[in-house]
Amino acid sequence: MRIALPAMIDPAAVADSDPAAAIVDLDGETMGTTWHVRLAAPRGFDATTVRGAIDARLDGIVAEMSHWEPASLLSRFNRAAAGQWCALPPDFATVMAQGLAIAGITDGAFDPTIGSVVDLWGFGPRPVAAPPTSAEIEAALARSGWRRLAFEAGTRRLRQPGGLSLDLSGIAKGHAVDAVADLLQARGIRHTLVEIGGELAGHGLRPDGEPWWVDLEAPPGADIPPLRIALHGLSVATSGNYRRGDHTIDPRTGRAATSGVIAASVIHSSALFADAWATALTVLGPAKGAALASRMGIAARIVTHDDAGVRETMTAPLAAMLAD
Repeated sequence: MRIALPAMIDPAAVADSDPAAAIVDLDGETMGTTWHVRLAAPRGFDATTVRGAIDARLDGIVAEMSHWEPASLLSRFNRAAAGQWCALPPDFATVMAQGLAIAGITDGAFDPTIGSVVDLWGFGPRPVAAPPTSAEIEAALARSGWRRLAFEAGTRRLRQPGGLSLDLSGIAKGHAVDAVADLLQARGIRHTLVEIGGELAGHGLRPDGEPWWVDLEAPPGADIPPLRIALHGLSVATSGNYRRGDHTIDPRTGRAATSGVIAASVIHSSALFADAWATALTVLGPAKGAALASRMGIAARIVTHDDAGVRETMTAPLAAMLAD
């Protein structure tokens, strides 16, 4: 068993930890998947109130950024006329700012504007009878592209260039994890593990003084030593094709990614960041992806499958986290 540890343990978390606190589990549904929170309950903790607050926070994010809800702000932006500016609330603006920044750094390996391409392949709200033709893909790509967007961070305004369709499924779930973790922190619930659809964020410590341990699973048939991560002020997100088939689209080609990556996991303080970068690394592949992630100081594990079998590539920042 390999163990990955954070650079430091927060002294305030140690001082604030209560060995007598009860561990409480809360869960629900959101974004077509499930959410789960495990926490060390402080004094006066009210599970019903906290669960309601989490549901309300997640419902608000869905109302803004769902590609599946026709009435969401995102869907309304996708239907907007060319040249129309849309005022974004803080959550949406945060996701757009980060998504466009990562699109620029990865040269479009992550792109939040490929909703038209996603829909063509049947990964959106409408099923399709057959794979798209090359002509259909090229037409959808012509309407897409992060460089077509104009975003004013100061005023939180986004301009619809005409026919462009946003799809934030590769980043909004990570933001939702961060949002729930922040909500709990603001309510004085400082020792938490938050999970939405497999993306996780851990803060503080368990009552027994241990961090929130999470195991990165290996894809079936992969002879890779287990990797256990101490999620203490850290998040982890994984993008992969071994569970749902080739569902990761290369935004640059409009087709399934051909990098050979079957699972890419990113560890970072932000679940939003980890979510988007896991998607980007799946597209970039082990060589380009690991090199870029290492230059960016990103802890990542990339698992690939080719004629030589299953291989694991680990970036230098993740290797540095491994306990001796």
